[in-house]
Amino acid sequence: MHHTILGGRVTLADGTPLPLSKAIRAGDFVYLSGQLGFDEQGRLPEGVEAQTRHCLRHIGALLASAGAGYDNVIKATVWLTAVGDFAAFNRVYAEAFGDTPPCRSTVVSGLVLPDAKVEIEVVAYAPV
Repeated sequence: MHHTILGGRVTLADGTPLPLSKAIRAGDFVYLSGQLGFDEQGRLPEGVEAQTRHCLRHIGALLASAGAGYDNVIKATVWLTAVGDFAAFNRVYAEAFGDTPPCRSTVVSGLVLPDAKVEIEVVAYAPV
């Protein structure tokens, strides 16, 4: 099956390319790589709530580039670095998905960037 890269490749702040794509459309499905909570200046703000909002903003923009939105998301996988952040994360997450949330798995583990508190990846069903 043919697929299309959306949003371009991922690069580090110094321009070094990483071997992954931000998102890919394959038929009627859109797969997003895990999104971190970088702000507009490329920094990770303090706190899981702020980082979750930025993750969701990035997800919304990538979905929009595929002609989709949060209502098209069918599965989410979330990584948190602290179990104590779960309630605060859920409050912000619920703002995006409301009464029709996708299936979701949430895991507590370390992330590659030391200041990152949350990473979210999603799969969306968005018929062309």
